[in-house]
Amino acid sequence: MAAFIDEVKELGFKQATIAKLDETVERFTAGMNINDIRSALRGDAPRRPNPRLRPHADGFWFHIRPSFYHAEVTHIYPTFRLGWLSTFMAIWETITGIFLMVFYTPEPDTAYSDMWNIMSNVPLGQLVRNLHRFGAEMMVLVVALHMFRTYMTGSYKKPRQFTWVTGMVLLCLTLVLSFSGYLLPWDQLAYWAVTVAVSAAESSPGPEAIGKNINLLIRGAPSIGAGGLLRFYLLHVLALPLLLGIFTFVHYYKVVLHGHSLPPGREAIGEDTAKRVPKSERVYFTPDIVTNEIMWAALATLFLVGGAMFLPVGVGSAKIETHANPLVTPLHVVAPWYLSWSQGWLKLKFHIPFTDIPLDSKVVVSFTMIPILAILFFLWPYIEETFAKVRNRSGFFVISRRYADRRGELSLGLFFVAFMLVSNWMGSP
Repeated sequence: MAAFIDEVKELGFKQATIAKLDETVERFTAGMNINDIRSALRGDAPRRPNPRLRPHADGFWFHIRPSFYHAEVTHIYPTFRLGWLSTFMAIWETITGIFLMVFYTPEPDTAYSDMWNIMSNVPLGQLVRNLHRFGAEMMVLVVALHMFRTYMTGSYKKPRQFTWVTGMVLLCLTLVLSFSGYLLPWDQLAYWAVTVAVSAAESSPGPEAIGKNINLLIRGAPSIGAGGLLRFYLLHVLALPLLLGIFTFVHYYKVVLHGHSLPPGREAIGEDTAKRVPKSERVYFTPDIVTNEIMWAALATLFLVGGAMFLPVGVGSAKIETHANPLVTPLHVVAPWYLSWSQGWLKLKFHIPFTDIPLDSKVVVSFTMIPILAILFFLWPYIEETFAKVRNRSGFFVISRRYADRRGELSLGLFFVAFMLVSNWMGSP
């Protein structure tokens, strides 16, 4: 404070304040002052030494972003900006979620009335709730599309196997995060959808006490009540967002470490060429990538606001059913659309192979099919690398990322998408 007073005496209050603000901005960005930021946004050439590179080397905020990109990955293909849009959707959900938290109490006696208060009395409450709900579903879709794009372009191959694993963790966290918020309105649809979903824990193989205790741990009581609502609330606003943030930073760190993968046709077979970026092919993060990401964020915001305001109820606008009643079961308990595939699988009938002895569909789906698929998804890059050492011409388990060499893998990816779409259709009411 004494130094600032001395500067005021020497320069005057206005100049001293501007100088202090400039110093604060330079510290925050680890090297760029206000004039540097203005010149970057105008597209002017940087001064020497280039201050735009220092934030990536010395600063916390930009340390997880590369200082430059290969020109090939700055086009709409092959990334389709899905990675950045996934991060933006997480930020969007955080902002709208904090707004809703202010007016919400996780108590069965007040949760439902709080939702109506938000929609009826809180200024812009209905809009923010619609934005949060629509944004959550779009986040699930964007993250899933990002993982599908990564698979189809072979961007998970060596040396990016662990980057794929962190991406799978983020996809699972996104699904659980969205589902944990499903109960919070405390209406009939949410209550019974969650009740049916968590009841799968009772069918766990082994002693009966294991399934009952797992179910009790999730619900907080034999039936979902105050304990269950509080558990889901804490998961939704504290535990899961914290894990999502940690793994997002790890994911970005691995992307910076190995570089963005080039389009499959430009990548040398068996070699990682993404890190060796010639100066003529470099596109710097500041200002080119920054302004591009701001544009995509603005377009996403326009889409979300438009969808929340003009799409039908249940699609863009969040609907609310009658108050949750544990004594009245609705005729059609429907899971969220991004989990309808599991509901479709539960409708199937399973038997022990070569016999007519039936099997409980909950056991088969919850403790056999889903775990096996999850393990395959998480370990796929390592499984592929192991089998790639065996020479084959099937289009499976190949080192190359080029489409012509991966016909089997691409067909498998498209088949899985078709399978999930059919499963979702089966799970619809």
